[in-house]
Amino acid sequence: MRAYLILEDGTVFEGTHIGAEREVISEIVFNTSMAGYLEVLTDPSYAGQAVCMTYPLIGNYGVCRDDMESGRAWPDALIVRELSRIPSNFRCDMTIQSFLAKQNVPGIAGVDTRALTRILREKGTMNGIITTNGGYSFEELLPGLRAYSTGKVVERATCRGKYTLAPTEELAQNGPLSGAARFDRAAFERGEREKRPALVRELNGRGLKVALLDLGAKANIARSLAERGCLVTVYPALTCAEEILGDRPDGIMLSNGPGDPKECVSVIREIRKLYDTRIPIFAICLGHQLMALATGTDTHKMKYGHRGANHPVKDLSTGRVYISSQNHGYVVDTDRLDPSVAVPAFVNVNDGTNEGLSYTGKNIFTVQFHPEACGGPQDTGYLFDRFIDMMKGGNQYA
Repeated sequence: MRAYLILEDGTVFEGTHIGAEREVISEIVFNTSMAGYLEVLTDPSYAGQAVCMTYPLIGNYGVCRDDMESGRAWPDALIVRELSRIPSNFRCDMTIQSFLAKQNVPGIAGVDTRALTRILREKGTMNGIITTNGGYSFEELLPGLRAYSTGKVVERATCRGKYTLAPTEELAQNGPLSGAARFDRAAFERGEREKRPALVRELNGRGLKVALLDLGAKANIARSLAERGCLVTVYPALTCAEEILGDRPDGIMLSNGPGDPKECVSVIREIRKLYDTRIPIFAICLGHQLMALATGTDTHKMKYGHRGANHPVKDLSTGRVYISSQNHGYVVDTDRLDPSVAVPAFVNVNDGTNEGLSYTGKNIFTVQFHPEACGGPQDTGYLFDRFIDMMKGGNQYA
């Protein structure tokens, strides 16, 4: 079945319909990752957006349920150059075509995704429609295209109720590879090269209680803490600060999430209350932006955002550069950042935009990128250990 991607500037791409049989209007964004399409599809941060994958072949290893970042797909649609229909992977549970259909996600294949990406880079992110109606009228579609916005998607992406993820020895020792893992270098150097090097997970967070505010959290954030021995309690985004503080956590985690951070007015108000405590706080992506807004710093929308698994970020305290995974269309504006409140901690090597803040006189640090996403593959997982060290300092309620 023929399908059409029509952008609000009038550009039309013709291709083949994939996934669910329905029409959709969405914000069109692109992701430059060469792999990880399932993690992209199940990342709540993509709620309200249609994702164009720039890598030309998507679906070649199928869908492995264990790799999902949430229990469902979140993007409004998927745009690809070629969709593999014969996956090759011993872990494969289904084809990506079946997954899209089951998840009610429409899409289009056969599109020149590199050309589409160049348009979005030159003109900026814009809205578009995917339709199978070959008799469309652009003039009739244009008002709907211009009117579309992602809206308050955090309320849609967050969990429905509080729940707890308990640490276990089994998870810590045998769980999926994460930033908590490292190679047993001594065993490797002894000549055990025929085997996969043993993974060592230190339970340095054993006994610590972490409150994770779910703004559209990826599963690996809670998992990365649980693998280190932390007891993680996950709270819906609209939970009041008093409830979180009443559970007396040792530390607070603010997660990633979708949409314009300035739409989260009530969440920002509660985060300010959390900031005013002595509890260590670690924030990722949207959480990073909301903490900045809660403390008087501004954010603005980027021309086309950062979405991919190969973005270099520089730690300003050491000068070291890490490869990071990113997914954001907004950025913290540091031009008028008050150094008595916070100072830049990380910067994007490609365009100089802010990638993290360290809060003055507080046990609070925030990053724009995703340290749980194994972009390096484990370059920035040490940030979870830094957070644990802050919590182990104690005196949060003294």
